[in-house]
Amino acid sequence: MGIFSRDEEEHFAGIRKIGFARYRELLEANWKAFMIVGFYTLVFFIPFAGGMVYAVLSKSLVIALAAGVIGGAIAGPGLACMYDLILRRMRNDLSDWWFCWKKAFRQNWRSAILPGIVQCVFAGMIIFAGALMLWGASSPSLGTLALMLSGSLLLTMLMTVWFAQLVLFSQKTLIRLKNSLFFTIFHFGRMLGMAALQTAWWLILFLFLPWTGFVLPFLGIWYILFLSLSMIYRALDRDFRIEEQIREVFPGTLPEEEYIP
Repeated sequence: MGIFSRDEEEHFAGIRKIGFARYRELLEANWKAFMIVGFYTLVFFIPFAGGMVYAVLSKSLVIALAAGVIGGAIAGPGLACMYDLILRRMRNDLSDWWFCWKKAFRQNWRSAILPGIVQCVFAGMIIFAGALMLWGASSPSLGTLALMLSGSLLLTMLMTVWFAQLVLFSQKTLIRLKNSLFFTIFHFGRMLGMAALQTAWWLILFLFLPWTGFVLPFLGIWYILFLSLSMIYRALDRDFRIEEQIREVFPGTLPEEEYIP
């Protein structure tokens, strides 16, 4: 028997798994780092969460908007750091998580403010409207629910690709938006499945509060992002030439690996 297990032999031979095998491999190796950075990310969302709780209890749309803007400006940089670590691990960058977090925050905090605001303002409106519907005397129409669902799915698709580009490339905002739109269109089926998974995750957490609040520190943000990016990373890498460009700019820092079933 060799010193290394079969998984280790495949890694050193430059072979990368796909599908569930790759998911399990990454999860087993990185769950602790993901959980720690996920907890840090939650801390950045505290102002948004606190503002939304107050907005719902006071039934104030103005406070909900303010929570989305201010809370989103704070949450965006933290979320970018979570994306950065997950994408690093997916390309087998094994740098220390604390080093990655500090570097990602320093490089991306300004660029992450705008998408953080956009995402939190929209999420805040959905939460505010959903809370009023749950407590309201009449049920919302199917058209209203369909509009909220379609808007959530579209924004999730665009924001996922936006944040991935943000931590990977230095680009103008319009370029990121254009790339997000085209990537979503060209990979619509996969992106729709990814967005549906994210939307269902957050809907379940919202509907079963406060009991699901105990899950947030452990799985809340990092796990659903890990699942989502696992679904689209190969397409991202192929379309944006992520690993190829890294090898060109930083020779020798990223080994070439082939995918196997």
